[in-house]
Amino acid sequence: MLQEFCISLLILSLLHSCTARFVVEKNSLKVTSPQDLKGIYECAIGNFGVPQYGGTMVGFVVYPKSNKKACKSFDEFDISFKSKPGSFPTFLLVDRGDCYFTTKAWHAQKAGAAAILVADDKTEPLITMDTPEEEGGTGTDSDYLQKISIPSALISKSLGDSLKKYIDKGEMVNVNLDWRESLPHPDERVEYEFWTNSNDECGPKCEAQIDFVKNFKGAAQILEKKGYTQYTPHYITWYCPEAFVLSKQCKSQCINKGRYCAPDPEQDFSKGYDGKDVVLQNLRQVCVFRVANESKKAWVWWDYVTDFAIRCPMKEKKYTTECAEKVIKSLGLDLKKINECIGDPDADKENPVLKAEQDAQIGKGSRGDVTILPTLVINNRQYRGKLDKGAVLKAICAGFKETTEPTVCLSEDIQTNECLDNNGACWKDTAANITACKDTFRGRVCECPVVNGVKFVGDGYTHCEASGSGRCEINNGGCWKETRNGVTTTACVDDGCKCPAGFKGDGTKTCEDIDECKEKKACQCSGCSCKNTWGSYECTCSGDMLYIKEHDTCISKKGTTQMGMGFLWFIFLGLAAAGIAAYAVYKYRIRSYMDSEIRAIMAQYMPLDNQGEVPNHVQHDQI
Repeated sequence: MLQEFCISLLILSLLHSCTARFVVEKNSLKVTSPQDLKGIYECAIGNFGVPQYGGTMVGFVVYPKSNKKACKSFDEFDISFKSKPGSFPTFLLVDRGDCYFTTKAWHAQKAGAAAILVADDKTEPLITMDTPEEEGGTGTDSDYLQKISIPSALISKSLGDSLKKYIDKGEMVNVNLDWRESLPHPDERVEYEFWTNSNDECGPKCEAQIDFVKNFKGAAQILEKKGYTQYTPHYITWYCPEAFVLSKQCKSQCINKGRYCAPDPEQDFSKGYDGKDVVLQNLRQVCVFRVANESKKAWVWWDYVTDFAIRCPMKEKKYTTECAEKVIKSLGLDLKKINECIGDPDADKENPVLKAEQDAQIGKGSRGDVTILPTLVINNRQYRGKLDKGAVLKAICAGFKETTEPTVCLSEDIQTNECLDNNGACWKDTAANITACKDTFRGRVCECPVVNGVKFVGDGYTHCEASGSGRCEINNGGCWKETRNGVTTTACVDDGCKCPAGFKGDGTKTCEDIDECKEKKACQCSGCSCKNTWGSYECTCSGDMLYIKEHDTCISKKGTTQMGMGFLWFIFLGLAAAGIAAYAVYKYRIRSYMDSEIRAIMAQYMPLDNQGEVPNHVQHDQI
């Protein structure tokens, strides 16, 4: 029965693999020489080593005369590919076949190669170079997979043959490996998911997953807390073949009547923990994330998974519900809600949480189906490379839109600051210490800055100029300025640089004093003496004469005084005459008004000489 069950699971997994949709993650390979090979070619990213996500690498290609498949150590052939100081890095080209891809990469790395290119041995679509199921492929170093740090790429047979042809001719083949567009980077937030497992008894791969979670936890929580990333954990489950749902083996490996299963941790049904224990703990970890996420503390998942791995290991027989609940309580999570999320594992019905996990395994868009563990997906694109804190953080940082990366992505451990070298060839105002160079994860960007609310405009490479109000506060707006005798003169105005009155020039670099005396622009009157000053001039008159600048003329100081006194007397007498006239008019108007009022009153009581008798009767014909 056991044998039949295992065969059925094998057939099921094969059927699933045949129908699964795999997506090969690619980067570009640009040949820059020789001339006949110039162009951009596709290559497949290996699922090991450290791809330089978000970056590029330039080197020259070497094809060894011996050990062309790199299945043996190059030390046996006394061959080294270490680059000399100042020279290009070496990209080692090897042939596919006879040993694991990882073995080839490990031998290339030990020999000093900066990257490895594996040429396919047949004409076919590019595939992903994966790691072997069992480690120890070199036969000498059982943990060599975790030590591979150089990037790798599989190239087509036709490109490989062309490269070999020119190398055999003795020509230098230069190549640029480009990973900048390997991951989408649409906005300021990266969304990523990690397909993992709570099982800690599946060998080196499980140990690598646990070590990664422990090491990456700090960076992941910082990114999540500050809203830079949105993380979701996932877990793979399988279903039991219908013919074996009631079997002992299926019951021990599955929950919910065979709907959700996991392989036996020890690959031995007779001892230790069962697959259903793994499924249940996986389900609990999903529910921990869901409950934590509802309380706006999704990052607590990292604490739970780390603490569970430390406090509840299978080796110590603590991989239990009781131990898990102690961890949950210690983190202050709502245990009741988590248990409600888990539901009844013995019920003969679907579990909505695990059903959602199975649905999520199916690839969508640019992401293929998830069939192996561990799997990391960043911005809906599967990550290829070593499961290492630095490598994964570098890949996540490559998913941010340029200039929106968090500070952690710009640290020296992750990338180099290109603005430190010749200011990135961008514009810079040395005097004001202002630069257009902005360091981003993918490299520098030359973009005119905004300083203290003042926006600079220009191409960012050769020119940036402050604009708008307040521009003169920033390095005088880039305009000319000079101080003499304690007086500062500037050409900066709100709409640009313009030399002030008394100066001439472009207003940016120079403003020269205008010699009004020499150029005869002022002080040209008879008897005037002109002396040029910085930004102006002085004009004096001989004797007791006074210079009037507005009229560029000299007049007598004495005549001016007499004329001034006469003018004042004239004004005084004029005002006095106006006052008397106004008083006379006032008196006349008052008298006339009083006379008319008196006459009106008296007319009511007696007729005046100039008024006729007022009749007091009416004729009959008027009635």
